[in-house]
Amino acid sequence: MTAIDSLPPLREVIARHDLRAKKQLGQNFLLDLNLTAKIARQAGDMSQCDVLEIGPGPGGLTRGLLAEGARHVLAIEKDARALPALGEIADRYPGRLTVIHGDALRIDPLAHLTPPIRVAANLPYNVGTELLIRWLTPPDWPPFWQSLTLMFQKEVAERIVAAPGSKAYGRLALLAQWRADARIVMTLPPEAFVPAPKVHSAVVQLTALPQPRHPADPAILSQVTAAAFNQRRKMLRASLRGLHPQIESLLEQARIPPTARAEEIDLERFCTLARALRSARQNP
Repeated sequence: MTAIDSLPPLREVIARHDLRAKKQLGQNFLLDLNLTAKIARQAGDMSQCDVLEIGPGPGGLTRGLLAEGARHVLAIEKDARALPALGEIADRYPGRLTVIHGDALRIDPLAHLTPPIRVAANLPYNVGTELLIRWLTPPDWPPFWQSLTLMFQKEVAERIVAAPGSKAYGRLALLAQWRADARIVMTLPPEAFVPAPKVHSAVVQLTALPQPRHPADPAILSQVTAAAFNQRRKMLRASLRGLHPQIESLLEQARIPPTARAEEIDLERFCTLARALRSARQNP
């Protein structure tokens, strides 16, 4: 990769700009440019896409995305120390990299992106799940993005792709799989990062579906799954009791045993229950 973009190795960049990772920013830098290029390739053909990257740090993945042909990359970085290093990458790829200094949770990236749009990021650990939930719960669907190629702690990645009956299965799996195809495409050991985290990491690929996998009101589905999994050890007739006085009858309509627990129920039946609950509230 260094030969392709003629920029210095990342260790040299980090030393020159004093970019030691800060724990409070959730930073763990991936310095192997072969790995960052491999992650970039997981995002697919980007030649006709703009790419949103959150938390680029010294720019390893940024360089991978640009070298792999991304039409344009918008990188949002909270750490001002990284801006000079990212500026050097922008100079190497004139007109193809825009860097915004700020908090990704507070910035609307759409003012700086042209569809089609993909998201690719080694997300800072402290904001990764919150950003994912935002991207999966826009006011309208389909969303602004075609796909998300995201690095998480392996435990979080497993929660995103989990199947019913597993310990990892919960609201995050339902939220992701309702509106997207989700799969783990890479795993990385702690020693791939500087500093090395205490856990393995994984790259998850989520591809937006044209419409949700099963019809349901998003607000009611969220309400149902929150009540079910917030008390996941309880039987559903108990954990969902506050949603409707006839909840046992509604569970049976949805082919869900009232004595079942949340982790046993698949996405389709949760959506069926959400529809039954909406109908019961509209026609008391």
